[in-house]
Amino acid sequence: MLQRFLQPVDIPSYCRANCRHLYLDIAWFGVLSGSAVNFLNIYAARLGASGTQIGLLSATGAAVSLLIAIPAGRWLEKRSINKAVFWTSVLYRFGFLTWIFLPWLLNNQLQIWALILINLLMGIPLTALSVGFSALFAEAIPPDLRAHVTGVRNILLSVTYMLTSLISGWLLDRIPFPLGYQIIFAIGFVGAAMSSFHLYFVKPIPGLDQPAAPTPPEPASVPSGATRPDGWRAALRLDIWRTHFGRIMLLFLAFHLAQQLALPVFPLYVVNKMQLSDVEIGIGNAIFYLTVLIGSTQLARLVRRSNHHKVTGFGVAGLSLYPILMSVSSRAWHYYGLSAIGGLVWAMVSGAYLNYILENTPAHDRPAHLAWYNIVANACILAGSLAGPYIADQTGLSTALILFGVLRLLAGLSILKWG
Repeated sequence: MLQRFLQPVDIPSYCRANCRHLYLDIAWFGVLSGSAVNFLNIYAARLGASGTQIGLLSATGAAVSLLIAIPAGRWLEKRSINKAVFWTSVLYRFGFLTWIFLPWLLNNQLQIWALILINLLMGIPLTALSVGFSALFAEAIPPDLRAHVTGVRNILLSVTYMLTSLISGWLLDRIPFPLGYQIIFAIGFVGAAMSSFHLYFVKPIPGLDQPAAPTPPEPASVPSGATRPDGWRAALRLDIWRTHFGRIMLLFLAFHLAQQLALPVFPLYVVNKMQLSDVEIGIGNAIFYLTVLIGSTQLARLVRRSNHHKVTGFGVAGLSLYPILMSVSSRAWHYYGLSAIGGLVWAMVSGAYLNYILENTPAHDRPAHLAWYNIVANACILAGSLAGPYIADQTGLSTALILFGVLRLLAGLSILKWG
């Protein structure tokens, strides 16, 4: 059954190579995510990082993206999208190599600040990569196959993430600190390099998902008798906010903010409150992605029965369970249980929300629209990464997690009602 899902007979020959390389790209990205990315915040916490410093690990890159997302979108418009995605991925992922050498060069506190600085610099190519990959995916995969391809990618990500996370936890439990983490970072860099290698072979399909002739923006965005603003206003593309896509961005602002507020609090709760070992954290992460795998096999069926909009809305509302359940968790088996629930819900959200955004993005004007979405997402990363630990300091970890869970529920209901 799983083999039929991974290799359906109805994939056209003209996009099979793109599918294959997108699958291998995400499989190697799972190696990166299950090792270096997965344990970065845990490593920082074991170095003695404060909640604010852990928040800054994400916030610095987000701040860079806020500043350069619009220029990055305009830069992408003038270049071959597949080549731009490949080279920005190479520049971004080179940063993972530098993590390996930090324990040999710096003390604990300097390592924390060096990681923050490196992440800030990595945010420059990551901004263009984030905008460009969404546009490349839309140009490389036909609309009717996107849910299937996304589901398969999630399955492969889950498999490699699970295996890498378990292996990483096992290695960290047996190799002295910090050498174990240096090995984990090295494994992550190999995954990053191989992921970029396969991105090189993903090519846009000429004429795919393009209108017969470029259509202008909605007439309502430029009143009768008026001219489109030029200069800096034209460069900023503020007209996008007066379209339906603008309302969707506001809804995703609520979603991403509710999501990001909790993320820097999770490692603090797991390490300081639950006092889990690296092995237990690795097992929990593996369970999470095992249920992502299971949920992803049903993604295409869910989308066919409803649509990307409803799957996204219900999924975002369901994400409220993870922080709320964590707030009352104290043992490893509690962590395993909430990881299983969280993985099932995340399979819905991660598989549907990008396709939902692409459905509401004009095919002829994707870089500009996706640049604004990137700004919204990174503004939430910046705000959530800084505000989440601050709120947790003021209210306590458990209370903060409950609050963030309620905000996720409200965001999901808002997407269902107004999206």
